[in-house]
Amino acid sequence: MIESSGIAMPHSIATTERGLFIEIGRECREHYDSGTTVFFLCGRDAAERILKWDYGQPGVVEEMLSEFELLVAPRLGAFEVPAKFRERIHLLDIAEGHDAVSSSEVRSRIARGERWEHLVPEMIVEQVREIYS
Repeated sequence: MIESSGIAMPHSIATTERGLFIEIGRECREHYDSGTTVFFLCGRDAAERILKWDYGQPGVVEEMLSEFELLVAPRLGAFEVPAKFRERIHLLDIAEGHDAVSSSEVRSRIARGERWEHLVPEMIVEQVREIYS
């Protein structure tokens, strides 16, 4: 779906068996040269969980953000990037009225038989319909 959306910058897409962001980031590092920037795309709610989670030891967030950067979409409210992370966390500019949109919401609407097509880019509507209907 990301490929079909017409992203206009060099990128690659992969899957992993790993579960933690730091593990996934490190696995990515194994496959790309040191000059490659790894980004994780998430919503405001996930970014807040990443930054506020009790990892059981200090410095874990800093360590993670040395491995990758975050692209954060507004989700039901704006995200305030802490000053010390402004070089590693980037806010996405999302069209007005889309801050409540999530893949979970799209799948839920499809399951309930409700309109959802306006929540995804036009070029992937058929692909989403095929996968989730």
